[in-house]
Amino acid sequence: MFRAAYPPAAARWAALGAIAGPLVFELCWLVLGTVSPGYTLFGHRFADYSPISQPVSGLGLGATAPYMNTAFVATGLILIVGVAGVYRTVPAPWSRTCTVLLGLTGVGQIICGIYDLEQMMPHSLGFLLAIGTPVIGFLVAGLSFRRLPGWRRFGTWLLAGSPLTLVLLVAFFLTFQQTAEGAEHGVAGLVQRLGIIEVHAWFVAMGWLAFRRAERGRP
Repeated sequence: MFRAAYPPAAARWAALGAIAGPLVFELCWLVLGTVSPGYTLFGHRFADYSPISQPVSGLGLGATAPYMNTAFVATGLILIVGVAGVYRTVPAPWSRTCTVLLGLTGVGQIICGIYDLEQMMPHSLGFLLAIGTPVIGFLVAGLSFRRLPGWRRFGTWLLAGSPLTLVLLVAFFLTFQQTAEGAEHGVAGLVQRLGIIEVHAWFVAMGWLAFRRAERGRP
């Protein structure tokens, strides 16, 4: 299904979605984090937005909400297109399984954009899909890439991305403050951003390698 989604030439350009989506998302939270006047969550007013202590999803509330939530959805859609493009250009084993597993990160971001922090259950599900499924997805994709000539080194590195993602996910939950007052202190926002950047960096590398190798006519 996914491998028939694009003709080869279009698939090469579609693979760039794995680069564009993450870059757009990082740029959005960087810019909006500097201009946010704060937000209200469950009756508690956060007068100042702190990227160190507060999650990216806090930007999905208040004055920055339309922009951040749009970025969540747009990034998710672009990332899904990018992953499908990668596996259309790369004849890796288990391509459909890998496309689904890695595409769930994009699905999770879309859910986070549709349901903000005040809709905690679906939003948390979206977060776990976006950041949690790469723990399995990177493992399976890494093993798949290692079976493909020219991709073995990247596959080996991607295997390391699985436990690294898990460590950063656990670190976020350990530093996350459950109370509104606690959310104004600590480093949970910084840890979450490190996790997001780490996950997205693997997609960027994957998209770039697929684009360049397709240009050279190599798998």
